[in-house]
Amino acid sequence: MNILLYNPDNEITNNFMPHLWMFLLKSLTPPGHNVFLIDGNALRLSRQELVEYVRENHIGLVGIGAMTRMIRKAYQMADAVRAAGVPVVMGGPHVTEVPDEPLGRDGEPRHADAVALGEADQTWPAIVADAERGTLKQIYAPLDADGKEVKPSLDDYPAIPWDRMDLDQFNLIKHFPKMARRLLSLFGMTWQSFHLLPIESGRGCPYGCEFCTVTGFFGDSIRFRSNESVVNELLMLKALEKRQKGKIAVFFIDDNFAINPRRTKSLLREIIARDAQVPWVAQISMNLLRDEELVSLIAQSGGRWIFMGLESIDPENLKSVSKGFNRPDEYKAILECLARHNLYAMTSFIFGMDSDRPGVAERTLEVIRSWPPGLPVFGLLTPYPATPLYDRLAATGRLTQPKHWLEFKPFTMDFTPLGITAAQAEAEVRQAWSSSYSPKTIASAIGWLASRSFADRLIHLLGRLAFRGIYFPQMKRREWARVLFQNRGPILRLLAQALELKFKPRPREPFSLDPQLPVERTA
Repeated sequence: MNILLYNPDNEITNNFMPHLWMFLLKSLTPPGHNVFLIDGNALRLSRQELVEYVRENHIGLVGIGAMTRMIRKAYQMADAVRAAGVPVVMGGPHVTEVPDEPLGRDGEPRHADAVALGEADQTWPAIVADAERGTLKQIYAPLDADGKEVKPSLDDYPAIPWDRMDLDQFNLIKHFPKMARRLLSLFGMTWQSFHLLPIESGRGCPYGCEFCTVTGFFGDSIRFRSNESVVNELLMLKALEKRQKGKIAVFFIDDNFAINPRRTKSLLREIIARDAQVPWVAQISMNLLRDEELVSLIAQSGGRWIFMGLESIDPENLKSVSKGFNRPDEYKAILECLARHNLYAMTSFIFGMDSDRPGVAERTLEVIRSWPPGLPVFGLLTPYPATPLYDRLAATGRLTQPKHWLEFKPFTMDFTPLGITAAQAEAEVRQAWSSSYSPKTIASAIGWLASRSFADRLIHLLGRLAFRGIYFPQMKRREWARVLFQNRGPILRLLAQALELKFKPRPREPFSLDPQLPVERTA
């Protein structure tokens, strides 16, 4: 049987990294089946184009996974596939939390023939077998004999054969405009491909933040792969990039990569010992980065960027969403520690919390300006289904759009905030984005990095420009041209430095994503 695994886009914002679940389920598919992968962020298809693909490739089963912000598009595509006579199974956090919705049990149209609840590692082979026999059940859930949910162990994690996967649709260089590729070649980049690939080393998070879906889906039981399994995967990717004459970076998608610091240090030491370093990004809670030995190991093992949910500079806000373990008075010192080790942060902030008042954007920006430059991210507090936040807001009558995901609109409030109006909160987010990624702020950030390597400055600049494409509605060529023109100062300065490095008769500073740690000096 031919199987298609499809991850939709949301038609508004973008994501430059493919989703791990497709590659994992392909690796878990029993022998004798052919599995095709399409990620809508890399290969955007209309409903008719997806149906044509299904027919041309004689697909017998379509698996669709989607988070809440993508679920509207997922339902639309599922409806089109089912209308063409091909069964659809849906999975992921959203359908796990509201399974009656895709099955049409809530009075709305049905979108799926079957749903896979929770982690599908154990149930996927049974789904494939039943689909082949034409006996799909409506619900598949990983339950034991007593009907209790079973979280899969990661001890026997499958080896994902990245070296045999067709990754062409995920080659980010192919998505660059020709002019951008020419500029990058002047900067000294010779890669033929660049992939940002997802890896997990563990699952689960014990924190239970009120707005987060992680605990509901993966649970608070922390499970890890073996160090050997993770390092072998990194070594495979390192060999693959050499064959491709390209570059591969990794995003550890663990809910909290350093949740067990002792285990994390052990893994990082093994990565270093086996020369398995590739540039990587991970999500790590701020409170875990007080440990400078951990920070040093992150840098030595290939770490480049850390995504951390700071959420607010107001301790009362943090307490209100069960994230009081974040301490705003520590933010600056920890970010400065990261910068000393040539690490930088993607810092996430949420507006619309109960203690927010008008002017929250400027107050937050004022604090951010005192930190080493990073990539700040701003959003609105969003009540995802089945989270404690959703239940609290529903119980107090504050939800304005109980099924907001069926009409997804970025940066809009779906409930009534307390100390600020919905329109004010939305304006605060727009102000924060506009100020953080203004030409003046970008130039200041690149100037702060003047003593760092050329590659650091270039990557930081590209990161700031690319973030406009991830979190803003996708811009047309004219809008991108305007952004590039507005930022012509740092772009031209970096171009001049690149040409100097290229033609000046001295050892050339290589263009690399690999860590370049500052040299420690002794008196």
